[in-house]
Amino acid sequence: MTERIVSFVMSGGVGSRLWPLSREDNPKQFHDLSGDGSMLAKTLRRLTARLEGETPIFLIAAERHADRVHADLAGLDLAGGGPLFEPTGRNTAAAVALATLRTLSEFGDSLMLVVPSDHEISTPRQFWQSVEAGTEAAREGGLVVFGIKPTQPETGYGYIEVAAESGGTFDVSRFVEKPDLATAQSYLKAGNFYWNTGIFLFRASTMRDAFIAFQPDIWQATEAAYKAATSDLSGLYMPLELYAAIPSNSIDYAIMERTKDIAMVPAGFRWNDLGSWQSLLDVGPADDRGNVIIGDVVAIDCENSYIRSDGRLLSAIGMKDIAIVSTSDATFVAPVSHSQHVKKIVEQLEKSGRLETRFTPAHDRVIESGAWRRRVHHWLFHETLPLWSTSGVDERHGGFHEALGLDASPLMKPKRMRTMARQVYAFAVARARGWDGPADRLISHGIAFMAGKGRTDKGGWVRTLNVDGSVADATEDAYDHSCVLLALAHAHMSGNPDALRLGEETFAFLDAHLEDSRMTGFLETSDGKGERRSNPHMHLLEAFLAWHQATGERAHLRRAARIIDLFRSHFFDPESWTLGEYFDAEWKPSTGEKGSWTEPGHHFEWASLLVDFAGRSGQAELSGFARKLYASATANGLNRATGLAYGAVSRQGLPLDLISRSWPQAEAVKAAIALDGSGGPDLKPEIEARVGRLFRWHIDPAPLGLWIDRIDERGRSLASDVPASIFYHLVCALTQYLDGTVEKG
Repeated sequence: MTERIVSFVMSGGVGSRLWPLSREDNPKQFHDLSGDGSMLAKTLRRLTARLEGETPIFLIAAERHADRVHADLAGLDLAGGGPLFEPTGRNTAAAVALATLRTLSEFGDSLMLVVPSDHEISTPRQFWQSVEAGTEAAREGGLVVFGIKPTQPETGYGYIEVAAESGGTFDVSRFVEKPDLATAQSYLKAGNFYWNTGIFLFRASTMRDAFIAFQPDIWQATEAAYKAATSDLSGLYMPLELYAAIPSNSIDYAIMERTKDIAMVPAGFRWNDLGSWQSLLDVGPADDRGNVIIGDVVAIDCENSYIRSDGRLLSAIGMKDIAIVSTSDATFVAPVSHSQHVKKIVEQLEKSGRLETRFTPAHDRVIESGAWRRRVHHWLFHETLPLWSTSGVDERHGGFHEALGLDASPLMKPKRMRTMARQVYAFAVARARGWDGPADRLISHGIAFMAGKGRTDKGGWVRTLNVDGSVADATEDAYDHSCVLLALAHAHMSGNPDALRLGEETFAFLDAHLEDSRMTGFLETSDGKGERRSNPHMHLLEAFLAWHQATGERAHLRRAARIIDLFRSHFFDPESWTLGEYFDAEWKPSTGEKGSWTEPGHHFEWASLLVDFAGRSGQAELSGFARKLYASATANGLNRATGLAYGAVSRQGLPLDLISRSWPQAEAVKAAIALDGSGGPDLKPEIEARVGRLFRWHIDPAPLGLWIDRIDERGRSLASDVPASIFYHLVCALTQYLDGTVEKG
């Protein structure tokens, strides 16, 4: 009986050489580039075409692409295989180690075939003939690779140099990275260089032994993640924290370039990695002048050009040897001989914070702008505002309740000044949006409680009050004062008679007791103790902008500009596009984990505020910083299982706090709304998707007018109560959504 071969398809990577079609959220393996299905689906069909012998087929893919993967798997018999989902990318060495562990645990020391998901091989019978030709060498403990005899000097492929031939296979002398043109020409002339297909065949024990010999840390970390994995009918899932701990390396560097016993089989199949627009021109259906034309295109007097439109009409005249690729939000133009260099464009776009490399505005995935309006309006004005304007108000002792139970009953918790202020702010925002509830009374009720019970002898505001209004913690905290100022600004705009005076008194206290004498921001507390944090400064920036809106006085913009200067000089890291949270007295990042701690929710908040300040001050370049913060948070700060922002991630993108709270999701909505009007791509589909996630996970599963504040990494509720401090995040984000979308019908 023919020996079993366990096949593994690696479906990672972004395929940036095919930008603007291939993007992080929709890489090239999911595209139909030749008219007969996605590259991934064709790869899977090719593996099922083995004529003899058992061939279980597994797929190693990103967990965030699970829906796309399942669509391509539909109707295929994987012979006992299935998807293995990576919670984060750790390069190909981790994927091969995972494949080896799966084979050893389920099929013993079988032969393994590892193939990329994004190569064009149009001759499945010849493909399997080539694989079968390598089985003897693999069975005897060799690592077998497959090489293509080059037909032209190609700079986009890696090469294999071979030596002696024995029994139909060649000994491999070395692997060579993608060469320059002169070097590629010399390889073609030498005759003993082959293109590297990236396809491997080996016995499971051979690869295990190679990892233990050369990369034991990768093997051990992958084994730990695999042993902790969970499985269901949809696939195998590994814990993010364990998989993220695997060192990132390619299988070529980790193993193939270090082991000696490697054999190459000259491939007898037609192969193209479709890694450039030139390669698509080579294999595509050409017209009589050598052009490949796809989509709504009018081409006159063009020759040997790849012209593709995935949206609007594209017209071209007199183009020769040119690639033109147009999507609904981006266009790429280059000589086809230079199309390998599109990665340079992608790198430049990412450096400038552009989102077109990450998100695909595909027609089948666009949600109509304003699709959530009816649900948002009803929840705001008929569910949550009526509840919090009654059950959330402490009519006996004054102020507002700090939290409600999931049965909407008040919880007798100490009342934080920031929460009291935020409730005032939320009701003022709702009033401005047309809420017909008792906003004026609630604003006055809150301010009377705050001013009557919560002032200090120096004219500041206490941190916490007991339920009855007595002082629990008299600390004068910058964070609380920022919330008070924000509330008073909006109360003033609502016509409250006391707000302006109280605001002026609070600014006087701020200048006298919370301003850093070195003119580097503000102190955490009036006694000057505690580590420095960026978050209170962000909320002070928010308050200063609100007072500028309320009064038009440029003095408030000057205050805001000082915080913007701190952001530029200390808070923002230009290498990782992240925002630090904790600092020492000299504004250097704190030591240990705190120094690398970043919060996606704060990235979103800062993005909105930077766009706001840019509009008021004319400092347009700040919108670029905002886009970078948004891109960083969405690329590294989201749980791919739910699409929700984590509580915190490191500057390197490793999750530090796996809980997803409701407020970062609301701030993501605000950030997308702000960026949608700042000169970048059309984010309206993104806005709808973020509102949808907020309702899907946090609002719709909760009782009427409430929300689930805390959700674990698997999407399960951890909520035991509903904190009032979140109310203002939701009201502000959703009123902005209503203001920014068009009423339907």
